[in-house]
Amino acid sequence: MATSIRLTPDAAHRLNVPVSQTGRSKAFSLREMIERDLEDLEDYALAREGLERVRAGTEPVSSAAEARKSLMR
Repeated sequence: MATSIRLTPDAAHRLNVPVSQTGRSKAFSLREMIERDLEDLEDYALAREGLERVRAGTEPVSSAAEARKSLMR
């Protein structure tokens, strides 16, 4: 899927530095950053959902001592 974005002058300059040092294209560098950050965003969403379940009391919670004890079995 093709898409277009506008970068601030500062972001464009910051992108140009590593692009010129690595010889990779801007498109390649941006695609790599987006794919890496998408994983982080997905992980954040999963963690947030888990935290909401804990706060709602619908997610079981164990103490550190209980977790250690279950690992020693």
